[in-house]
This record gives sequence, structure tokens and C-alpha cells, in this order.
Amino acid sequence: MTALQAMADTVVDAVFPIKGSTLPRDHALPLQQLLTAQWPWLETDPLAGIHPIKMVQGSLESGLLSQRARLVLRVTAQRSVDLLALPRLELSVAGHRIDLGPAHLRELQPHATLYAYKVAAESADEVGFMALVERELAHLEITGERVCGKHQKMRAGGTELNAFSLMLHSLPAQQSLRLQQHGLGRHRLLGCGIFVAHKSAAAV
Repeated sequence: MTALQAMADTVVDAVFPIKGSTLPRDHALPLQQLLTAQWPWLETDPLAGIHPIKMVQGSLESGLLSQRARLVLRVTAQRSVDLLALPRLELSVAGHRIDLGPAHLRELQPHATLYAYKVAAESADEVGFMALVERELAHLEITGERVCGKHQKMRAGGTELNAFSLMLHSLPAQQSLRLQQHGLGRHRLLGCGIFVAHKSAAAV
């Protein structure tokens, strides 16, 4: 049995280097459409997610890609075989070309502090959002301290979606891994509800 077979049910991050200069700031939907055309199982796998791509801050509709920009897909190790088999991929995201190099896998780590850049919300009502978060965390049996961040709006195919950033800290190890594996809320292929390590809650 290979190491990859042994961890088949484990959730991992597949990290693709990006060669490109710009992307539309509202690129989540066209990127999702391109990636699900390449790997149709992304749409039906409940654990699959597409991390937000880091971009240089600005107000223009097109944004510069950070030098550290990567495309990261959160998938089961079993599914990652499809991603690792691809030597490179050229994409035109709403007219902006990016080239993806070969992926490598990154295991999830049980960090005590986790952060999601955006978690989908029903509206701009923070109280209602946090009530929804509490219900989902209770279902996953996750404790820890919650810190709600700023409200955000994102566009997807002419539809405006609401979201908030969210931090959890003081997480036990198994709960940290469970939250990273399952995420929170809808629209994981649009970059929502995906948690990553954060150094400290003091920065929020």
C-alpha cells in the first residue's frame, strides 16, 4: 500500500503554482466553471473547495496577482490523484490567462487558530450570520472562541452574495482538523467556508 492509498480518506490541499499577472477581482465563478469542466467531480464532492486566490489589494476591477499567489484546491487524498497527474494547465479566466504548474500536496495541520477569508451568509445581518455559524459548529461538535470579521459582498454570475470573514481560536487538535475538512456554509467552490491556519487571534 502506498502512502497516498493509506491516507485516501484524508483531506489535503493540492497547491498549484500560478504563472500570470492579473485576474478579475470577481473571478470566483468563472474559475469554478473552468475547474469543474476539467474535473467534474468537484461539483459533487461535498468536501471539495477552491481557496480564494491571493491578490494585491486595490479598487480596480482587475487585480494584480501576488508573487505568492497559488491556486489551492481542498480535496480528499484519493481525489488528488487526478490533480497530481496533470503536468500543467492553461486557463483563460474571463479573458485573463494564467498557467498552472504541477501540483504538490500539503497536509492539513491541527492549528489552534483558524481563519476563513469569507463564509457565505444569508444577508448582511451579522447577528443572523453568527446564529447560523453556531448551529453549524454545534452540528460538527466544534467549540473554540469565535471572532466575526467584516461583511463582504461578492458577485457570481450577476448575483450578489453576502459573506463575513470568521476566525476560531483555542481549538483542540481534532476539532481543528474537522473544521478544515468540512468547512462551514455554502459555496465552497467559490472560496467560501474554507479555513486556513492563522498565527494569532490578536490580529483580528
